[in-house]
Order: sequence, then C-alpha cells, then structure tokens
Amino acid sequence: MYLPNAMTQTVKKMKSHAANMLTICNLAFGGAAIIATMNEHYTFSVLFIFIAGLLDRFDGMVARKFNLESELGKQLDSMSDIISFGVAPALLMYALILNEYSVTGMIMTVIYIACGAFRLARFNVSEPNGFFTGLPITVAGVILTLSYFAINFVPSVTYMFLFIILSLLMISTFTLRKV
Repeated sequence: MYLPNAMTQTVKKMKSHAANMLTICNLAFGGAAIIATMNEHYTFSVLFIFIAGLLDRFDGMVARKFNLESELGKQLDSMSDIISFGVAPALLMYALILNEYSVTGMIMTVIYIACGAFRLARFNVSEPNGFFTGLPITVAGVILTLSYFAINFVPSVTYMFLFIILSLLMISTFTLRKV
C-alpha cells in the first residue's frame, strides 16, 4: 500500500512512541486508582490497577516487537510500576484494612512501597540475564490487589503478614525465569 511521505513519517513516529504511550497509560491508571481510593471508590481502584497491569504487560511486548527498547523506556516503566503496583495497591489496602492498626499499619504500608522502589532500582541497574531477582513489583501489586476480594473472609491481621511477606519477597535474592 502506498502512503504519502508525510503519512509514512507519522506512522513511523507513532510506532516509535507506542511502548512509551502504553507505559504512560499504565501510570495514568495507577494515578486514577490512587484518586479512586482517596474518594472511597475502592472497586474502581481495583479495576484501574488491573488495567494498569494489562498495559504493563503489553508495553514490553510492543517495545520488543518494534525494537524500541531504550533506557528511557526502562526508567519510565519503573516509575509507572512504583505508582501502579507499589503506591496504588498499598494505599488501597491501607484505606480498607491497615488504617485499623494506626502507626503500625502506616509503617507496613511505607515498608511495602520502599521495598517495591528498592526492587525496581535494583532491576534498573542490573544486566539483563533472562531472570528476575526477587518478586517483581507487578506481581506483588496484583497479589495485594487481589487480596481485596478476601477482605470479608480473612482476619484483618492477615494483611499485616501479607504486606511483610510481599515486601520481603520483592527485596529477596531468589531468581525467577522471565516469561
């Protein structure tokens, strides 16, 4: 199919930014999840975190398909992930459960976010080798968000342990093969 030169350039430009646009959409849904939590729209927050997860999955696929992997994309992805899978799920579960535990709940929330940030920073400075070191923050954030559906079935103290376990798994040194 013949495209005029200006159209060809536009298509090339769109392809070159496709992965970063998906990453920014991931960040936007993470931000929307935080705002939904602040406004006590918890179900929307859960939905927005899951949408961010889908976008996070596809941004890497698009980057690899169009050979767009870059240092900028890697850094942007990590910034988006700390919002969407660190701060958003932690604040959601803090608002719903951990606020019952006053300062201890707040400390658990901050520790989870800090461990997620450490995990992402370690990933950004490591050499790609086909393995993840520690539990990826995306997985931890999705598990934490999924636990929303168990609120009425498990004691609230369970969430204190869940935050600790996920935090430790993120900063641990075990390896997982990338899929």
